[in-house]
Amino acid sequence: MQTPAIPSPAPALPKSSRGWLRHLRRNKALSVGGGLLLFIVLVAVFAPWLAPHDPYFQDLAYRTAVPVWYEKGSWLHPLGTDQLGRDYLSRLIYGARISLLIGASVALISGLIGTAMGMAAGYFGGKVDMVVSFLITTRLSLPVILVALATVALVGGSLWVVILVLGLLKWDRFAVVMRSATQQVRSLEYVAAAQAAGASTWRIIRGEVLPNVVPQLIVIATLEAASAILLEAALSFLGLGVQPPLPSWGLMISEAKAYMFFSFWLIAIPGSALAVLIFAINLAGDGLHQLLTPQERS
Repeated sequence: MQTPAIPSPAPALPKSSRGWLRHLRRNKALSVGGGLLLFIVLVAVFAPWLAPHDPYFQDLAYRTAVPVWYEKGSWLHPLGTDQLGRDYLSRLIYGARISLLIGASVALISGLIGTAMGMAAGYFGGKVDMVVSFLITTRLSLPVILVALATVALVGGSLWVVILVLGLLKWDRFAVVMRSATQQVRSLEYVAAAQAAGASTWRIIRGEVLPNVVPQLIVIATLEAASAILLEAALSFLGLGVQPPLPSWGLMISEAKAYMFFSFWLIAIPGSALAVLIFAINLAGDGLHQLLTPQERS
């Protein structure tokens, strides 16, 4: 099981606002990706004030109304309405909340599980390492989407079921990186000196291992968040993820597939929003990796 080598500790980041602005100007990936992601987060946070209508309110008199840029479009519903007459802009705005919640929650759950398992395997070695390595190999042999489909179909689809299932399935990348990182750092002389001085296991892991793998963990977390959002969209599209009437972007695409030939915007709008969010997360993660990794910063 091979993983990239651990980068050396990053030099101190700038403390002044001018220093940060200078780094942001140089780091185009973080500027663009972070800006897009910040915009989507703000839209999600202020959804109750930004959404022009209740995203759950149905008005069949306005069902499948066209967006405002069409001749018959109206500013009453700038992005039109869906098949039940619900305002599409409002559902799109509230859908950002669900996507961000799923991405962040899955990354947190899988990160905690994978980090703990990887540290235990790398630090203690022996039978602990054998067990964790076996679990990692077993997990990597099982396609996430198939296991998620089977589990959600058995348990029943809902927002929190999707979060829990994906969080329990996507820990392997964290475990692989932390296992390798802990093994390498544990073999260094200053770790042996800390052990000889009586430093606790937790203090060594917290003080010597974590600082060396933060850039990798950040990149993995962004990748897992983006992957979780896409997996949720796929599950919702198949009817096994977030359930109606919640405004999930994947569910919006699924509900609109019957109208795609004469109301294509019902698919194009949430699909475009999903693509922009994934692009922003991945770009921001790459930018953070460049900022925190000495080799990239130089």
